[in-house]
Amino acid sequence: MTVHFHEEDLPAGVLADGPVAVDTETMGLITHRDRLCVVQISDGKRDEHLVRFGPDSDYAAPNLKAVLADPARIKLYHYARFDLAAIHYYLGVMAAPVFCTKIASKLVRTYTDRHGLKNLAHELLGAEISKQQQSSDWGGPELSEAQREYAASDVRYLHAMREELIKRLEREGRTEIAQACFDFLPTRALLDMAGWSEHDIFSHM
Repeated sequence: MTVHFHEEDLPAGVLADGPVAVDTETMGLITHRDRLCVVQISDGKRDEHLVRFGPDSDYAAPNLKAVLADPARIKLYHYARFDLAAIHYYLGVMAAPVFCTKIASKLVRTYTDRHGLKNLAHELLGAEISKQQQSSDWGGPELSEAQREYAASDVRYLHAMREELIKRLEREGRTEIAQACFDFLPTRALLDMAGWSEHDIFSHM
């Protein structure tokens, strides 16, 4: 497997057809404040692509946007709610349709409350993911090899995890409700951006 690094956009034609795994690295967890620094993307063919955006970026990225906005491509995320909001805010596209491994995990792994990517990759695939670089500075002038490997690992296993989670959703009769959740995620991300990130509009209160 190879990690490819790009500045400001994804080269044309580097991804095969079909679903793509997507993740983002930002300066923090508040989308309006904490800029988008890196978008990771993989077609599941053993290579990962990292697109880095500088502090003065205009986020034009026409090739990356075309892939993310393609309605024929399923985008695989772990915690899609955050990534969809960051991509929409900075790149101006809604990167759907969606499969979220975190939501699928919560629907079928009801025997645990550990739904992080590291836990999921270990149980489903026997893969070990290091989270040491999770809180590092993604806005610096250069990304270290450790940061690049961490970023790549966030999309490396999503295709294989999706296949296993689809089997479990089918086994437990929860495929339709999972799909309904996935379909709602773009709206959930827009609600977050519009100020309803913490308030549940479906609650009685």
